Amino acid sequence: MVREMILSHKIAPGAKVNIDALAIELGVSQTPIREALARLESDGLISKEALKGYSTTNLLTMKEFQNLYEFRLLIEPWASEQAAKSIDTVGIAAIQSELLTAKNALKFKARDQVRAFIEHDARFHSLITRIAGNNSVTDAFERTHCHLHLFRLLLAVQSRVNSSQISNKAIAEKIKAFSQTESGERTIEEHSVIATAILDKNPKAARAAMHNHIESSLKRFTPATMELNK
Repeated sequence: MVREMILSHKIAPGAKVNIDALAIELGVSQTPIREALARLESDGLISKEALKGYSTTNLLTMKEFQNLYEFRLLIEPWASEQAAKSIDTVGIAAIQSELLTAKNALKFKARDQVRAFIEHDARFHSLITRIAGNNSVTDAFERTHCHLHLFRLLLAVQSRVNSSQISNKAIAEKIKAFSQTESGERTIEEHSVIATAILDKNPKAARAAMHNHIESSLKRFTPATMELNK
């Protein structure tokens, strides 16, 4: 529940978390709240500072956003290439199953659909790093919690669009288009290209497909990130 409150911005980015108030609001003791905050700290959604307590982490700055994508472009094309070389029957079944969950996400509406696609995206990319067979790479990728942070960015900028707080109409239209169904469909198409290359055990094609996908994601998220970092 606390995680949902952070992701939905009911608890705003950078806000101090009042444990007593949360416990009262949720009708629980302080213990499960503290346990939840500890888990969220490991997810990069909560920070704890001595003598000041817990706060939600801020949204990504433009520099952090750029650094994240530079990291992804270094790691994930390589992981896709390795996955194509080493995939086995278990990995094949896992990728095929995950692609089905993405198609099911199209049945959801509005914010629920966006959330379903983000969750699928996170699982799909983590799955590929695991199939690649390098635990250090998998751990490094999962510690970025990149899809959680991107989801927070998207919801924040959607809120601005819905409340007409974005004066630049061109930027507003780009963000609207990004958050609509066709964006999810594009993600499925791009994931399918990556998956096909891996399942065909074509390392070169898998590397190229992942690189293109991340570049496409970067292009889609950049306007939103720039808007939030004015």
